Amino acid sequence: MFSRIALIAGLVVMALPAVATGIDDAVTDFTLDNGMQVVVIEDHRAPVVQQMVWYKAGSADEPRGASGIAHFLEHLMFKGTDTMAPGELSATVAANGGQDNAFTTYDYTAYYQRVAADRLELMMKMEADRMVNLRLTEKDIETERNVVLEERNQRTENNPRALFREQMNAVQYYNHRYGVPVIGWKHEVEALDLDDALSFYRTYYAPNDAILVVSGDVDPQEVRALAEKYYGAIPANPDLPERVRAQEPPQRAARRLVFRDPRVAQPYVSRSYLAPERDPGAQEKAAALYLLSELLGGGSTSYLTDRLQFRDKLAVYTGAFYSGTSLDDTTFDFVIVPREGVSLQEAEAALDKALADFMREGVDQEMLDRIKLQLRAARIYALDNVDGIASRYGRALSIGLTVEDVKAWPEILQSVTAEQIMAAAREVLRPEVSVTGWLMRDGEMTQ
Repeated sequence: MFSRIALIAGLVVMALPAVATGIDDAVTDFTLDNGMQVVVIEDHRAPVVQQMVWYKAGSADEPRGASGIAHFLEHLMFKGTDTMAPGELSATVAANGGQDNAFTTYDYTAYYQRVAADRLELMMKMEADRMVNLRLTEKDIETERNVVLEERNQRTENNPRALFREQMNAVQYYNHRYGVPVIGWKHEVEALDLDDALSFYRTYYAPNDAILVVSGDVDPQEVRALAEKYYGAIPANPDLPERVRAQEPPQRAARRLVFRDPRVAQPYVSRSYLAPERDPGAQEKAAALYLLSELLGGGSTSYLTDRLQFRDKLAVYTGAFYSGTSLDDTTFDFVIVPREGVSLQEAEAALDKALADFMREGVDQEMLDRIKLQLRAARIYALDNVDGIASRYGRALSIGLTVEDVKAWPEILQSVTAEQIMAAAREVLRPEVSVTGWLMRDGEMTQ
């Protein structure tokens, strides 16, 4: 059955090589005189454009004691400037039939608007305005701080799984800022003030710390002219600090935690290992780890699913996850949700045995070939999502990768061998760099 499906899918992929190549052929990039990088992704199928501004500053760039300031500033950026009233930017986007939003991660903060193509100049004018002319009051700080605290209450304090993940990260990263939640620790968010917001804004919100990604029905030369007019007029920050962060000391012992909460509906086991990220010009190891995650827990036919769910009937869900799109060392993660009547100890033991068996047996070449085939097909389907392509470039460039790295990534995935995958597995899946956590209900026994 697999051979027939693979043959049909292969014929579909082979029939569209020019289309797949065109994803990256439609990408133009250049840098303004003030240091702002600009990427243009053409897609002329609909008269729509998306503008994204990515700042290379996220929660891991925050000063100690001011956790949450990057996310807090994201909220405050929707306040007014000298020429825009609070909320005017979003109201203008909506009045023009568009959408806008923003998001903060450990490594970057991004803002976007999706509108009709002929509204791009208006969007650039407004976005460039708030890059340099944000005006904040003490009332803005008080109001938005309460909004952020309520967001933390809803998404974290009232969610035992989120609290558990927060503790897992804190135990994995003793020294690096990846161990601090993006939204911030509650007691530190409560103390954030106007000076904190303006200091972060004046330090990082500058064209030489930003990437502009414009995708959709646009002409690169016209985008260049508009970018030079609106963003090019903003001076660079000559005091932009070098992006150097405190790193983790060598992790020499496995770490464990048990998190109990009466609201837990489904106990489960989580395991994370420190793992390398994607590096400019050297993405092969990250590609091997990504394929390893797909082989072990990427779907209904993965190794762990077959073993723990179907064969041994010990789990109702298994998953393995890896994303190397980070500036510093990331994690390789597993989740095992046991069946009713199976203890967390038994689930963890089953995970350990399955991983040991995989390390002994090695990669199933047929499964690897199937995953690579699916990735090739997914790359073609990505043509229908120009917004996703824009995000792919923005994320990568924000953590130091290049346009060439992004273009090379799909072929690097295809070239990874079973031997490289096993070498990466041996390097990363070591007990001494792991954190194992049990999420449990109050009163449950650990055995």
